[in-house]
Amino acid sequence: QVQLVESGGGLVQPGESLRLSCVASGNIFGIYAMGWYRQAPGKQRELVATITTGGATNYADSVKGRFTVSIDNPKSTVYLQMNSLKPEDTADYYCNLFSSRGTHWGQGTQVAVSS
Repeated sequence: QVQLVESGGGLVQPGESLRLSCVASGNIFGIYAMGWYRQAPGKQRELVATITTGGATNYADSVKGRFTVSIDNPKSTVYLQMNSLKPEDTADYYCNLFSSRGTHWGQGTQVAVSS
C-alpha cells in the first residue's frame, strides 16, 4: 500500500500564493516521478507539473513561470509553489506518484482563487 497525503490548499485572492505539499508513505519502491494534477468542476483532470527523482520537471503551459514543483527525495515529499494565482487555477489538486509498482493518487486538496 502507498499513501499520499496532500496539504496546503485553501482560499486565496487573485495574485496571492499557496504552497502544496504531498507526503508519500507505505511500500514505496522505485519512485520514478511525483507530481500534481488538477480537476476543475465539470472538467477533466489535467497535468499541472511533474518532477523526476533526478530533478527533471514538466509543466503545463498555463502554469509556466508561476508554479514551481520540487521534490525532497529522502522525505518522499513533493511540493508545488503556486504564485500569482488566478481564478482559473481553482480546482482540486491531486498528488501523483509514479513508481515501478504503478501509479498512485492522493485524495486531493482544494484550491480556490476568488476575490
